[in-house]
Amino acid sequence: MANNALNVTAGKPKISGAVWVAPTTATLPTDATTNLSADYTCLGYVSEDGLENNNELTVSSVKAWGGNIVLRSLEEMVDEFSLALIESENVDVLKAVYGDANVTTTNDLTVVDVKAEDPVEKIWVFELALRNGVARRLVIPTGAIVSREAITYNDSDPVAYGVTISAYPDSNGSTHKEYTETV
Repeated sequence: MANNALNVTAGKPKISGAVWVAPTTATLPTDATTNLSADYTCLGYVSEDGLENNNELTVSSVKAWGGNIVLRSLEEMVDEFSLALIESENVDVLKAVYGDANVTTTNDLTVVDVKAEDPVEKIWVFELALRNGVARRLVIPTGAIVSREAITYNDSDPVAYGVTISAYPDSNGSTHKEYTETV
């Protein structure tokens, strides 16, 4: 097959929202375009750095006498997504980062109780618009925030919650699925 520049694309966020989260009891999406159910909550804008997927394999090699590699074995697979949520006054963002039970709101006050707790698993969905508006949806059936970056408060940058989400394998061993609209 020859080179085709039309196969080159960029991953921009969908106008309607790019980052969605739901309890693990919600119905998983199975395509790129069907509307998400009311169980999903949009977490708003992400920093201009976008979304990064670290999909790394660690493989060990076994050598025979003489130096030939005769076996390769998977030691580890890491499937993590990193992004910075910049709607820092969005209560849903705070709940996603710190846990639903650790964020309370009243008419005039939001309280975040920052604690050391085990990560809470959720469904994570990322909605992208590729070249010519082609939809791509990344679905993490079970994932949890396993890292939070330092939060910077200054005169020029948005307050951002930089997080890393670890994708856990499902019953088939899949850590996430990617659905791309065919046009």
